[in-house]
Amino acid sequence: MTDRPDNRYVDDAPFDPQASIQQLERADLDAPNWVLVWRKFRTHKLGLVSGVFLLLCYLMLPFAGFIAPYGPNDRNGEHLYAPPQSVHWFHEGEFIGPHVYPIVAEADMETFQWKFVPDPDDPRPIKFFCEGSEYWLAGLIASDTHLFCPPEGATLFLWGSDRLGRDIFSRILYGAQLSLTVGLIGISVSFFLGILFGSIAGYFGGRIDWIINRVIEILRSLPELPLWLALSAAVPSNWSPVAVFFIISIILGILDWPGLARSVRAKFLSLREEEYVRAAEMMGASSGRVIRKHLLPNFMSHLIASATLSIPAMILGETALSFLGLGLRAPAVSWGVMLNDAQNLASIEIYPWTAIPMLPIIVIVLAFNFLGDGLRDSLDPYQQ
Repeated sequence: MTDRPDNRYVDDAPFDPQASIQQLERADLDAPNWVLVWRKFRTHKLGLVSGVFLLLCYLMLPFAGFIAPYGPNDRNGEHLYAPPQSVHWFHEGEFIGPHVYPIVAEADMETFQWKFVPDPDDPRPIKFFCEGSEYWLAGLIASDTHLFCPPEGATLFLWGSDRLGRDIFSRILYGAQLSLTVGLIGISVSFFLGILFGSIAGYFGGRIDWIINRVIEILRSLPELPLWLALSAAVPSNWSPVAVFFIISIILGILDWPGLARSVRAKFLSLREEEYVRAAEMMGASSGRVIRKHLLPNFMSHLIASATLSIPAMILGETALSFLGLGLRAPAVSWGVMLNDAQNLASIEIYPWTAIPMLPIIVIVLAFNFLGDGLRDSLDPYQQ
């Protein structure tokens, strides 16, 4: 480009009569759909950050035992309700690396409570890649190597300890394995039932549509929380935590499918009259093939956005049931089970760190909602 005296810019390149002025737009139209979705999704900064954060959280799940300094049920009887400990890097102005100070329990005769006093004259370096309690890496490989461990003769309660002296930070990491997975299993059940019954009702119509709609209306008329409580209370108390976990996931999925089924039905009622659907039927395509190959792909963007917005509801459902004592139970570790120990408001007032498991629930739910908003805006790249 050349700058002229009148502040105009002139292109020095020779004129090409064969060049199309719509070349950039044409390239955008010819690009694959996923490229257009990614380009638009990148502009949604909050959704992009949330997606990366959730991806890291789920990649961390198989290695929760490696990151956690303690086991999920390791107890320290001398440090009940110990407050969060700070990690220090300098001691008396000298850099000695990450270390903690041992804490000693002393009785406070004014409040009649135990208070933990650190010893600032005795720094204890934190150990890295050390041996600790045994765990299963990705549920398959037994290991006892941890990323970091408490020093000898000291504790390392980053977010404090609970009423049994168990490390809250470690239990939150182990609890994420159940609390984050229950949403994936529940949404899988919900989507299978919702897409199955919704597509059948919307595509075939008639009596089948009438029956499925009545079932949906009956399920949606039932109060959700009492129904959860009734179904969860029916689970035998002598079942293993793993069996209870899968049953709770299936219950959450079964109760969540009517809303999705109604959306799928409404979309299929409009799409089944399109010309490409009629053409496929006239060429002899079966009903299953028309639904799989022609109708569902045109509805996939809505399904993906609905999934990201429904997973938080599954996580909150499991948390609510476990908080009320009707979901997962000890010795299983989930965020709801941990909050069950924080039901006493007096304990939270005295030991506020016992309510810390509430924070990851809030952060994860917000991240899923932001991701769902970003995907909902991006999965239809031809909207603008």
